[in-house]
Amino acid sequence: MYKKQIAVGVAVLVMMGYLYHLPVKGLIKPKDTKSDKTTVLTNKKNTTVTVDMVSEPAKAAIGAGLAAKINDLEGQLKTATGSDAEKLQQELAKQWDDDNQPAPAAFYYQDLARKGNKAQDWLNAGNRFNDAYKLTQDTLLQPAFVSNAAEAFTNALKLQPESLEGKTGLGIAYVNGAAGPMQGIALLLDVVKKDPKNWKANLNLGMFAMKSGQYEKAVGRFKTLLAQRTELEPTFYLAESYKQLGMKKEAIDAYQKCKEMMPDPVFAQRIDGYINELKN
Repeated sequence: MYKKQIAVGVAVLVMMGYLYHLPVKGLIKPKDTKSDKTTVLTNKKNTTVTVDMVSEPAKAAIGAGLAAKINDLEGQLKTATGSDAEKLQQELAKQWDDDNQPAPAAFYYQDLARKGNKAQDWLNAGNRFNDAYKLTQDTLLQPAFVSNAAEAFTNALKLQPESLEGKTGLGIAYVNGAAGPMQGIALLLDVVKKDPKNWKANLNLGMFAMKSGQYEKAVGRFKTLLAQRTELEPTFYLAESYKQLGMKKEAIDAYQKCKEMMPDPVFAQRIDGYINELKN
């Protein structure tokens, strides 16, 4: 039950925070080349971020009960070597995944990838770093997460050049600040050209379209996703896009579906506020 509550909290954080906390400037005026600052993060000096730095707040988020198992594994890792150490890192990464805490999981996958240079470890690390970026508004952590994600996906693509997962992840990292946003969009568009129903590529293209005010394009992306299966995140973003387009009835219907999918009182209160705003 507690893990389910964490998952609900993560979903709300993603939807309420990530969508607008960092406008992607390079997507709004792609022809403006007067400045090299294509995104907010591009020219920021990266702070050295370690697994310990992200583990402590993650433990606070999951509570003492779940953190106890993490502490035990960390204690064993301090004296482990060789294959024993790698096994413990895998266990820690999986445990953090189970607790919906991508930042510490990312560092363990990254360490495994740097040791073994396996494509799947690089993909695991990159996906978690992108997720960690999505969940934080800490401007000191963001550059480290996004640069680590780009490194991971670049290395994965060296081993598997045609990996759509690798191209999608690198495209997301590029838009978030690892390179020019249009370079990232091009990668994502290449992915959906080869795989029109690709979930992650379409979701992020829709979100980036919203950030640049292209709400009609965003609606198309989210409808592509919801034609496959009904999930909360694209439904919420579809509602937001309809609202921005002035399509009140469609927005209200989509918001109502969000409430049905997440019976959380705090979330429901927020959604009711959006619906009342549209009705008045």
